[in-house]
Amino acid sequence: MKYVVIGSSAAGVNAVRELRKRDKEGQIVLISKDKDIYSRCILHEYLSGKRSIERLRFVEADFENLYKVEWMKGLEAVGLDREGKKVILDKGDPVSYDKLLIATGSHTFFPPIKNMAGAKNMIGFRNIDDIEVLKKVAEDVIASGGKKKVVVLGSGLVGIDCATGFLELGVKVTLVDFAGWLLNKQLDQRAARTYIDAFESEGVEQHYGVGVNEVIKNEDDQITSIVLSDGSELACDFFVVTAGVRSNVEFLADSGLELSRFGLIYDETGRTNDPDIFGAGDVSGLSPIWPVAVKEGMIAAANMAGEKAKMTDFFASKSTMRFLEISTMSLGNVNPDLKEDPEICVETYDKNGVYKKIVHKDGKIIGALLQGDLAYGGVLQQMIARRLDVRKVKKPLFDIDYSDFFHIKDNFEFSYDESYTG
Repeated sequence: MKYVVIGSSAAGVNAVRELRKRDKEGQIVLISKDKDIYSRCILHEYLSGKRSIERLRFVEADFENLYKVEWMKGLEAVGLDREGKKVILDKGDPVSYDKLLIATGSHTFFPPIKNMAGAKNMIGFRNIDDIEVLKKVAEDVIASGGKKKVVVLGSGLVGIDCATGFLELGVKVTLVDFAGWLLNKQLDQRAARTYIDAFESEGVEQHYGVGVNEVIKNEDDQITSIVLSDGSELACDFFVVTAGVRSNVEFLADSGLELSRFGLIYDETGRTNDPDIFGAGDVSGLSPIWPVAVKEGMIAAANMAGEKAKMTDFFASKSTMRFLEISTMSLGNVNPDLKEDPEICVETYDKNGVYKKIVHKDGKIIGALLQGDLAYGGVLQQMIARRLDVRKVKKPLFDIDYSDFFHIKDNFEFSYDESYTG
């Protein structure tokens, strides 16, 4: 069996590991545009200087030998011949496959802002090359005594990573987002306020609930300012776009594989509409976070190797973050529309810098937030894993601890009380 994996990030690399675990003799080929394997989740630490490129890597030093994988580096897939079962590359001969995994990830989406096309001082925050440029930008800002201004469009996880990386270098950026608050997919307004205040105290200028109508450029195609939808104008010497991504599926346009407006379509086993082709990770266009991409890669690999596995045990959104020494965990739907669905219940705890929130429906937890103290996270995970009906909990929800779930037997082993009701 010949397995071909396109993409060397979380989904692709973990698929390779899983394939080798399940098939000791099969041929595995990894095709990647990148010449190195590194985590995009911690690129901000490379920007700030906390990590070297070596410390961004999340694979073993002998990855290729350990998993007996042929790694074709610096090559881009530009087409797919499904009838001939071949991947068409930008250089060299096509690569044949028996089973194929498409884990090509995504790229920065540059919105069609007036006058922005062709700007020379604009970049995304997606790969090592981007960070190398931004390191030089930081040096220029520092050399100017802070007079030069960096504007970051987008305040999602990538945008906040970018802002944090710059702050650790002593560079104060300006954040702009159409959403009403930062990290709006992960946080509610109350949890976001903690970070907004913290960034403000660090000198970060923030503009929420506004879009960018246009950019002003000089004769050298350099952006000098941006005009917001509320009419205000912000000085800008460098523009970093983190407002969104698009899946890397352009090479599949004529392949006959089923695509949505977001990206590649595949089921809970990773299988596409072609039984020999699978997908995993950001290529779905649904922006799965790192743990989900890892899991999807492993699930797809298992099915490629002939084992049955399904992606059924993950929330669509799960994030643990730490910015400016403030820790937060976000799980599932933390911003429910109570008017649209009055059956949803929300319970909160907010004291002494600790904020907790649980969203449940029909007794099952569908969302949760922890900020300032993540110790409750273990109990929360037990409630979710055990599918505990929180309506039957007699004690206050946030007073539950491990002793409510586990009891010590005579032999000092722990047992789980299946009948727990508080």
